[in-house]
Amino acid sequence: MEMEKNPSLLEPMRVIDLTDEKGYLCGRLLGDLGADVIKVERPGGDPGRRLGPFYHDLPHPEKSLYWFSYNANKRGITLNIETADGKELLLKLVKTADVVIESFSPGYLGKLNLGYKALSEVNPDIILTSISPFGQKGPYSHFEGSDIVLMAMGGYMYTCGDPDRPPLRMSYPQAYLFASAEGAVGTLIAYYHREITGEGQHVDVSAQHSVTWTTLGFAWPSLTGKALPRVGQFRVGLSATAQQRHLWPCKDGFVSFQIYGRKFGAKANRALTQWMDEEGMATDSLKVMDWENFDMSQATQASMDQIEEPIGRFFLIHTKAELEEGALKRDIFLYPVCNMSDVFANPQLKERGYWVEVDHPELGVSITYPGPWVQGSEKVWSMRRRAPLIGEHNHEIYKEELGLSDTKLLVLREAGII
Repeated sequence: MEMEKNPSLLEPMRVIDLTDEKGYLCGRLLGDLGADVIKVERPGGDPGRRLGPFYHDLPHPEKSLYWFSYNANKRGITLNIETADGKELLLKLVKTADVVIESFSPGYLGKLNLGYKALSEVNPDIILTSISPFGQKGPYSHFEGSDIVLMAMGGYMYTCGDPDRPPLRMSYPQAYLFASAEGAVGTLIAYYHREITGEGQHVDVSAQHSVTWTTLGFAWPSLTGKALPRVGQFRVGLSATAQQRHLWPCKDGFVSFQIYGRKFGAKANRALTQWMDEEGMATDSLKVMDWENFDMSQATQASMDQIEEPIGRFFLIHTKAELEEGALKRDIFLYPVCNMSDVFANPQLKERGYWVEVDHPELGVSITYPGPWVQGSEKVWSMRRRAPLIGEHNHEIYKEELGLSDTKLLVLREAGII
């Protein structure tokens, strides 16, 4: 099922996607930019098709919304790469490709004689991107890594939660999404390098390392001499002695707001005070604050509490939408904490044409998807197809592109190879 036909950024690139859920997003991001991504599944379908939620809550390998989301903009074939014929077919595909992405346990492809060395022998320009829990080498390289393990060992969980309770993990798995994004970036860097030098290379992505980079928590000890503290809905600056509230309850949820000191925050702080004063809620101490000389690093907890108490009361009588609208008008650093309904109704996203309709003829419906995550003055992103059905493009790729006969395809299918 083709959608947009316009050229996109990576249209000449071909990607062979051997990943499971650890790397789906990597191929999806490259496909969004125009690459021809061929998703290789085991015969009978990828296990990721069994992950929910499902369309109309009916578990079915062709109705996984999870699969739809992370495998759109890909074509799909089935192939057992552990068989001799399967390996031969994969190598034929590799000859036509620019990139192979995989997320097997380190060493698995090497044991099949399909590692980087073997792939580069049939295609010297090939880029192999490997996504794994802890990278291809090192003392943890063969350890398993679930999301909770990676979020903990990447340092993310240590900073999440209340200080007097255990660390917390985000409710939805994120570690491999971080890794997939790093994998896509690493692939593009390697591709750019190859365009200049003609050299392929092996891109090694550690999910643990990717998690660490997202928090920037690794820099905290070198800057402060101590680990980034876990302070719940508060934050602590590099040199501040007082906790400062970061998440604030409001009438219908929460907003994110921080008080900044000196000239950087003075204008916004005065604007908020004036807004509060218009509604009779600004205290005398707020109205006379010398914000230009307010030094966060020297503020005591008592002084912060005195500032935050009336602000907290003001937020509680307003909705997220009211606070966001007022903040935008007054240039105040305040943002709503959105649920999915809020995101879907966001006027900025609607104005940018973020939501796109994707046709699913097998279901007889169109489904609304998140759209362009990047826009440019020229064509960069496009939605060209929904996620593939099981083996949907076997004939197209094996026969029309690799030249296999119908008889050969039938033999391969009956042998469980495709």
